[in-house]
Amino acid sequence: MKHFILASTSTLFGQGYLEYLKPAMKTLYAGVDEIVFIPYARPGGCSHDDYTARAADALGAIGIRVKGLHTFADPAAAIREAKGFFTGGGNTFLLVKQLHELSLMEPLANAVSAGAPYLGCSAGSNIGGVTMQTTNDMPIVYPPSFKTMGLISYNLNPHYLDPIPGSEHMGETRETRIKEFHTQNAIPVIGLREGSWIYAKGDSLTLEGSLTARIFLAGEQPYELPAGSSLADLKEKR
Repeated sequence: MKHFILASTSTLFGQGYLEYLKPAMKTLYAGVDEIVFIPYARPGGCSHDDYTARAADALGAIGIRVKGLHTFADPAAAIREAKGFFTGGGNTFLLVKQLHELSLMEPLANAVSAGAPYLGCSAGSNIGGVTMQTTNDMPIVYPPSFKTMGLISYNLNPHYLDPIPGSEHMGETRETRIKEFHTQNAIPVIGLREGSWIYAKGDSLTLEGSLTARIFLAGEQPYELPAGSSLADLKEKR
C-alpha cells in the first residue's frame, strides 16, 4: 500500500526545518524507527554529510534514525532494504542526474510503490511526478532523462507563486512557464503553494495544508482546488 507525502517545501517562514510537517511525519513513519535519506539535491551546494546531519537532527526529534544513501557501498541494496525514505530539496536537475546515473530511480519507485513510506520536499517532491520538467531550478547539470518516479499521474510545481498585482517585475510568472510546458506536453501540473502537501495512503490521494492548489490542464484555464480535496483524478474533478 503506497504511503507518501510530497510537500512543497521543507521550511515555512519563521519555523524550523520540517517543523510544520512533524504531525504528518509521525503518521507517515508510524512503526518505523530508521529511514534512508537521499541527499543528492544538495541545497546551496552543501555536502552530503552536512545535509544528512540536518535531516537526522529534525527526524531524531520524532524518534527516527537517519542514514544517508551516499554512505552505503551498495545504494540499490540499501533502497531495497530500507524501512522508509526522505528526499530533501535542492536542485532537481542534480538529484535526478544522480539517481539515474546510479540506476536508483526505478528501485526507489518500486520500493515506494510496494509500501515503504516516503517523504519528499521540493526537489524530493518533484521526483514523485511523471517528469521533473516543471521544476523551478536552474539546469546546473544535464540528467540522462527527465523521467522520474511516477508515483502520481501528473507533475508538480513546488513553491508555486501567484502573480503579484501591480508588480513591476517583467519576467515570466510560474503560470506562464507552466503554460509553455503545456504547449509541448499534456501532463497535468499542480502548483503547490508553501505549506501545502500531497498525502497518499493506499488509493487515497489528497491535498493537505490550509491553502488551495493551482491546477493546470493542457488546453484549459487553470483553476483552484481546495485543501482536503481528492487528487485521484484531476480530469474527472474538472
